[in-house]
Amino acid sequence: MANTQPQLLLLVAALSLAGCAGLPDQRLANEALKNGDAATAEQNYRQLAELGYADAQVGLADIQLESGDPELLRQAEATYRQAADHSPRAAARLGKLLAVKPNATETERQEAGQLLEQAFAGGEQGALLPLAMLYLQYPQSFPKVNAQQRISQWRAAGYPQAELAQLLLYRTQGNYDQHLDDVERICKQALSTADVCYVELATVYQKRGQNEQQAALLEQLQSAYQHGAVPAQRVESVAQVLADQELGKPDEKTAQRLLEQIAPSYPAAWVSLARLLYDYPALGDVDKLLEYLEHGRDAAQPRAELLLGKLYYEGKLLPQDPQKAEQHLLKAAPSEISANYYLGQLYRRGYLGQIDPEQALQHLLAAARGGQNSADLRPRAMFSQGPWAFSPTGKTPTSSALAVLKAHRRPPGLAA
Repeated sequence: MANTQPQLLLLVAALSLAGCAGLPDQRLANEALKNGDAATAEQNYRQLAELGYADAQVGLADIQLESGDPELLRQAEATYRQAADHSPRAAARLGKLLAVKPNATETERQEAGQLLEQAFAGGEQGALLPLAMLYLQYPQSFPKVNAQQRISQWRAAGYPQAELAQLLLYRTQGNYDQHLDDVERICKQALSTADVCYVELATVYQKRGQNEQQAALLEQLQSAYQHGAVPAQRVESVAQVLADQELGKPDEKTAQRLLEQIAPSYPAAWVSLARLLYDYPALGDVDKLLEYLEHGRDAAQPRAELLLGKLYYEGKLLPQDPQKAEQHLLKAAPSEISANYYLGQLYRRGYLGQIDPEQALQHLLAAARGGQNSADLRPRAMFSQGPWAFSPTGKTPTSSALAVLKAHRRPPGLAA
């Protein structure tokens, strides 16, 4: 009794004072967050979290996570841990965070799998898809898991996200094109609840060259975006599908129109527009490309620094300038794998005046650890980016949070 008395007194005090002005209030915090008042939400969540309320700890960690600040990301992980034993939602959030953590250790990946399994068993169905992603992205870490068998079991049990997990399996097995009919069927049924299906259906129609179906889908997409039912990130991903020469005949002009529609309120699209002009010079001159990049840099988009550094590195569209290339690439390097690759090449080849093998090795190793696949600059793991990127909170990541969740499955870099 002596051990529990202080906790009981603390709980009674919190409950008796909950309605008083200036004291922490969970409902007030939730409403403040919904209305965009993060400061009020954070204040109330923090006070309740210190009293041991798991829901408040999750709310506080969500705010810390969405900030995108590296120190606050570390705090978010610690805060989720405080609640994970008592809250399946916290376990799911922590598992998702560890699953997408840059340079995660084998121990962290194993912990992510355990947490997501624990959360799913506790009724958090939203943990299913990140769990499938983890198994598919790191099969060597989970050798006893038969991904197709697990997904089939989930589908048989009627879990909606299991259908989407099947799409991920098609992608990893390399037989996506052999299952276009199934992809179309799944995504037509799930379109109203899983907006990633706009990207999948756009991919199917692009591969088949079905222009009428593509046009109808784009009309539906734009209507959904205007009504707030689809985030700008999805529109960006669809635009990137339209511009991808590997998926069929590209429609770069429509891609440009979609990106220009969302760019004023979604700064990441400025960088995608710049990349579009890089790939399709007929869409605009170098000045237009630089204008797009300047908008991206004003919004602190690391991909803008990466592409500008690449332009100065190559010396094709802009005069070659290794010093300026280094300056911009260093700004991008903390979150953009390809920036480390280019920096490694700058130092390895002596472009800055002399060869610097130590710096070259440091950056090339960073690129390799991040999944850099030598010269073609494609990430080893596709699920940390693009249409299937997810945030631990389940929300579309804010621009500031994109240091962890990158915006496109193919980063803006070509073979040097």
